[in-house]
This record gives sequence, structure tokens and C-alpha cells, in this order.
Amino acid sequence: MREKVKFMVVDDHPIFRRGAVALIESDPRYTVCAEAGSAEEALSLIERETPDFLLLDITLQEKNGLDLLRTIIASHPEIKALIVSIHDEAVYAERALRAKARGYIMKQEASSVLKDAIQKILDGKIYVSESFRDHILESVASAPKDSFRAKASILSDRELEVLEYIGRGYGSTEIGGLMSIAVKTVGVYQDHIKKKLAIESTSELRKFAISWFKSA
Repeated sequence: MREKVKFMVVDDHPIFRRGAVALIESDPRYTVCAEAGSAEEALSLIERETPDFLLLDITLQEKNGLDLLRTIIASHPEIKALIVSIHDEAVYAERALRAKARGYIMKQEASSVLKDAIQKILDGKIYVSESFRDHILESVASAPKDSFRAKASILSDRELEVLEYIGRGYGSTEIGGLMSIAVKTVGVYQDHIKKKLAIESTSELRKFAISWFKSA
């Protein structure tokens, strides 16, 4: 009898984890060998459980999910990973693929989309939505080198996350809560972003973030 594909689910929201586990284990070919709510917990469990497939969120309490993925893939290149996130695919999917994820879907997608993404990745393919494929083709064909997207590409994953939340209209306190970091730390990220993008003031940063997010 063929062994079941072993999954590990990494997300800091217990309700989502439980739903993902139930969905995965509804297929008799799959089993969930581990769940983690933080990057530290994931790194500890992955050595013991050796999963075949990783279901991973971007926003974790103490570490960005893409940074965690890079760490895992560096020592376990055989693991297949699918990013499942609230963050806009147009903003993060390309970064996720560069971090060696095999696919990207947003959490609001139907359960059937998640099942389809898992199957495609297990079949050796890369999964992104059709709209994102069109977005990439369009950007390659027509985007100027100094576009908002190109400018934001120099930011770290965590800085990009802060920029996205600013573009969505959130304030520092709200961003801190969403990312589980101190408001002071949000300010540090904002300062880094302004320096990298040669933006002088917080108001200019907010204008840039809104325009960038709309263009993503």
C-alpha cells in the first residue's frame, strides 16, 4: 500500500489550522503529521516529523513565513510548499516562488481551490491563479523599470508586509497588532522603507504605499 503524503500546517491562527487539517485529511491519501503556530515551533517539529508537504502562512509572530520557508528549504530541499495567505497574490506570489514555494493561494479561496493547488504541486507543477499568470505576463511586457513594483522589490519581506498594510490604510498600532510586533518596531520598518525608497516623510510614504498597492 502506498504511504500517505505527510503534511505540516504552519499558521498562527488555530481556527484556520484546524480547518486546513480537516480539509487535508478528508483525502485518504493525505495525513497531517504536525501543526505549528510559530516559526520556532515549526523548525523544531520539522526535524522530528519530516513532512513531505508544507502549508504555510506568511504572517507569523516572530518571523516572516517566507524567511522561514527559505530556512527550511535550505536543509530540506525535497519538501514541497504551498503558501496560503491573506496577503494579495499580486504582491507576494512572485516572492514566494523565489523563496522556493511551489504555489500561492489566498485564504478566501474555496476549499476546492486549495485541493486543486495541492494536487498540482504533488504532480510536479507550480500553482498560481490565472489572473496572476496574466499579471506577470502583462508586467513583463509593459512595466517600466521605475514602476512602483520595481521600486518595492528592494524591500525585505517584512518591510514589504508593512508597506502593504500602510497601502491598505492601516495605522501603526493596527499594523503592530496584525503582525504581532511592537508599534516601535513598525516605526523602525517604516524608517527602513523610507531610507531604501528615498522617501523623506511619513506622509509621502503613505502616498507611495497607497499608489503602490493600487498598482499591484
